[in-house]
Amino acid sequence: MKFAPFFRHYKQAIGSLPSGRSLGKEDLLTDVFLMATEGRLEMFYAPHNEYLNRSARIVIIGITPGWTQMKTAFQAARTALAEGLPDEEVCRRAKQAAGFAGSMRSHLQDMLDRLGLPEYLQISSSSALFGESRHLLHTISLLRYPVFAEKRNYTGARPDIWSSPLLRQQALSVGEELEELREALMIPLGRAVERVLRRFAEQGRIREEQVLWGFPHPSGANGHRHRQFAENEVPMRRRLSVFFGGPEAGTT
Repeated sequence: MKFAPFFRHYKQAIGSLPSGRSLGKEDLLTDVFLMATEGRLEMFYAPHNEYLNRSARIVIIGITPGWTQMKTAFQAARTALAEGLPDEEVCRRAKQAAGFAGSMRSHLQDMLDRLGLPEYLQISSSSALFGESRHLLHTISLLRYPVFAEKRNYTGARPDIWSSPLLRQQALSVGEELEELREALMIPLGRAVERVLRRFAEQGRIREEQVLWGFPHPSGANGHRHRQFAENEVPMRRRLSVFFGGPEAGTT
């Protein structure tokens, strides 16, 4: 795994966060962790997207870490620092704790199970990807660090990623990371992420056939996810079979 040194800049501030209670926006959405601003957008640091697992077989790509993920990552990092762990281990624990944290992870695991992904990976269920089989998974957000629009989670619109210099720069940076994972299956969560990956595929940065197109965003706020999943279930199953060399690999 590759460790990025950004954490070291914020290490002291993380270690100084209040202990013994859940962290709130008043603790984290502050100038201390503010990395950049652009119009109504603010980008903050969070200590959970600083590893690249080159051996991953599955890459799950979100739009940006939301508030729940951000808080979970900071709380895990705060605890790990208090235990005196090395920087790399602090960030690893933060990443494991925060990867699509909350109800979104449950919805995500349910959809992956319904597609039969565990059978291809020879694991008991998709939940193992966030536990004992974590070495098979790399999670990342298209916008590596949490982006908020007027203190609300950025959803991929208003503004469009490509119309914002700040967001475009972040997305292109993650594109470089994805280029190093050309043998892994990529699962973009939602249409905003999918649009960016289609551009990367057109540019040859990733392979079109390694992307599970049509996967809905698993957030509970996406009231259309069940319909979107049903509409795309058959082609997604076919893509999985082809990618992993299943019985449909020789068919079109």
